[in-house]
Parts: sequence; C-alpha cells; structure tokens
Amino acid sequence: MTQISFMTANYVARQLDYHMTEGWMQGDGATQAYFQPIETFASRFEAMLDEIKGLGFDSIDLWLAHLHPNWATDAHIAAAQSALSAHELTVASLAGGFGAHPTELEASCRLAVALAAPVLGGGTALLQNDRPFLAATVRRHGLKFGYENHPERSVEEYFDRIGAGEEDVIGACCDTGWFGTHGVDAVAAVTALAPRLFHLHLKDVLAPGGHETCRYGLGCVPVEEVVKSLLRGGYAGGISIEHEPEHYSPNSDCKAGLAMVKQWIDEL
Repeated sequence: MTQISFMTANYVARQLDYHMTEGWMQGDGATQAYFQPIETFASRFEAMLDEIKGLGFDSIDLWLAHLHPNWATDAHIAAAQSALSAHELTVASLAGGFGAHPTELEASCRLAVALAAPVLGGGTALLQNDRPFLAATVRRHGLKFGYENHPERSVEEYFDRIGAGEEDVIGACCDTGWFGTHGVDAVAAVTALAPRLFHLHLKDVLAPGGHETCRYGLGCVPVEEVVKSLLRGGYAGGISIEHEPEHYSPNSDCKAGLAMVKQWIDEL
C-alpha cells in the first residue's frame, strides 16, 4: 500500500508563531535554533511527533531543520530514534538541502541510515559538481537521492537537471506545488517523470506565479488527478502531504489532506 507521510517542513513558521515575514530561511533558522539544544531536544521532538501522530499519520518526511546533520550528535539521533519508535512513526525521507561538500552529503546519509529513511529528497550542488560521488555515496549507504524541483519551468528542464545514468540512485522527488507556481501541467509532468520518481511531495498552491500553499482542492494544482494518474501507472513510492502556510497552523488542512488521499486511493 502507498505510504502517506507528513512533511515536517509544514511547520516552517511554527517557531515564529506563524508570523513569517522574511521568507523561508527565517523559518529555517528559527526552527534550528529551537531544536538544536540537546537539553530540550528530546521533549520538543517528542511533542512534534505526538502532534503529527494525533493527526492520523504513521510516517513523516523529516525536514533537516528539525534534526540537521551539521549539529546532530549521537545523543540527538538516539533521542529521535527513541521518539520515533515510541510513536510508531517511520521516516519516509529526509527533506532539505544536503550540502555542496562531500562531508555534508556523508553526514546526511549517515543520518538517513540511522533513522531508516530510504530517500534523500531535496537538493545538493553535488548533483552538478560531482555526480559520480553523489551516486556512489548514496548507493554505498543503500539510499536514493531524489532531486526536488523548484526553479524548473518544464519537464525538459527537470530531466536536464537530474541527468541520465545512475538511475537506480539518482531520480526525482517531485513537488507538485512548484509545477503549479510555474504553470506546468502537474499531471503530465509527474506522468513523464514517473520512471525516475522516488518520492512525491503533494502540494497545492493558490495560483500560478506565487507559492502560497493551501488545502487540497482550493488551489490550481489538480492534486487528485496527480495521485490517481501515478497510481494507475504503477507508482509504488511514497506520497508526502506538504502544506507550509506562513500565517496559520497547517494541522487541520493536513489532516483533511490525509483523508482525501486515502479516499482517492480507495477509489481506484
């Protein structure tokens, strides 16, 4: 059965009391500052997982701001492992930027292995700068790297970005919201990318030209048909419920999104 997970980056604005006025990195910085201290990490991480579990999820995509390879010690990782086990939550992927230097990628891979996360979903400059190292490293750790689209304005640009070869370990982690932002046909895009698709970030946005995320069905991305088209084509990867509002909690929308995706799956 298709695994449906909660993207913890949905909480990008939480540590700013949902008053994020300076963009994504403001939320990233505030989140890292809140979670990094080891003295409070366990209780804060457990509280977040408890909330996600209460929404009905049994899997997460762990955004690196919540446990970053740059500062995650053995104690942080052990606390995360314990909390995940206690809440019976699995980690479908790590989400974020995996650095521009080989040591950063290695640290990300070690974290993914420790948390049994099979996919690195996001970006790394190594995709362009040292593709052989990227492929060899994720393969050695038993992982896959899925590049997440942001600036790409067409399927052709996406394929150019992920490149050819090493297709067992280098592929796509599609973000449907960015297709909507750029006016790309999301159904056609994910259908074309399906043979290279490792993970799906299912996101709706209000209108092309902007990136204001919203509850499924209220925006411009045909998220229901994206899901059904992929599954009809035999897609067996995970689906991440992603919605990152800057000025309110995403919880009720994400709970509704989980129910919607389950219903769409049941209808097939």
